[in-house]
Amino acid sequence: MRRALAVLAAVPLIFFAAACGSDTATTSASGSPGAGGGAAGVKVTGNVGAKPTVTITGAPATKSSYQVISPGSGPAVKSGGQVIVNLTVYNWDGKQNAFQGSSYDTKQPETIPVNEQLPQVLRDGFSKVKHGGRLLAVMASDSTQQQAQATQAAQPTKVFVIDVVGAPPEPLKAASGKETGESIKGVKVVSPGGDKAPTLTTKTGEKAPKELVVKTLIQGTGQKVQAANTLTVHYTGKIWGTDKEFDSSWTKGQPASFPLSGVIQGWQKGLVGVPVGSRVVMSIPPDLGYGAQEQQNIPANSTLVFVVDVLSAY
Repeated sequence: MRRALAVLAAVPLIFFAAACGSDTATTSASGSPGAGGGAAGVKVTGNVGAKPTVTITGAPATKSSYQVISPGSGPAVKSGGQVIVNLTVYNWDGKQNAFQGSSYDTKQPETIPVNEQLPQVLRDGFSKVKHGGRLLAVMASDSTQQQAQATQAAQPTKVFVIDVVGAPPEPLKAASGKETGESIKGVKVVSPGGDKAPTLTTKTGEKAPKELVVKTLIQGTGQKVQAANTLTVHYTGKIWGTDKEFDSSWTKGQPASFPLSGVIQGWQKGLVGVPVGSRVVMSIPPDLGYGAQEQQNIPANSTLVFVVDVLSAY
């Protein structure tokens, strides 16, 4: 859970991780160039909406650029909003130019906030494409975000082919529905109402449950979460018995979005079937969390407790 949320909390990491439409005509990188004249040395062919074929030649670009391969015909990408994309990623080192991954292979499109955290070249590129379009982006060492990443290790120039799928549904502000009165013995949740964060207390002398326990605090009325969904949630996580908070989207000031299949087993098992709009509290045993592997701020063999508002699922 922490690994996936850490990536999603720092959007540019999506574009620097080592692995991570509807047009029918075959396209290549001969569309509209931008930010430095396009991407010489990179050729993209294939239909928008399917995994592209990418050919890379020559020395790696030293300047970031984007190129609109297909502009799309749907709604414009909204600045300050989110966009669902399919990504295909390559390292451009001038030698192997290794393929790094594609969401067409994993069948899990990415949801990206189009905000100031996104590298400028991508914000510029997204301003020129619509839903159903395809964008080629080259991220070189002149990118401010990549330079920040390079303080730890040098990053090769990366090539992204980005197909704009659409926009996610507008998430709720908070859980909304009937309070059930359910609870987990030893855990206290106080819901102040509105979109204010609930207070989770996990300091208790009760023994932690050995099995996954999920209780619905507020019963939502939206569609039920499916295993293949991408979720938008607010959450707070604490360690059973200590009341130690190790992560919270409420504290960060914005909800988190992620594919449910990419997080810890306790979340995957606990949230499937939960209606959108619900608030749940979950006690997750170590074998469905991080087990004997210590995480930052989480000791080995910890029982994790989360209060979660399910704000959207798609």
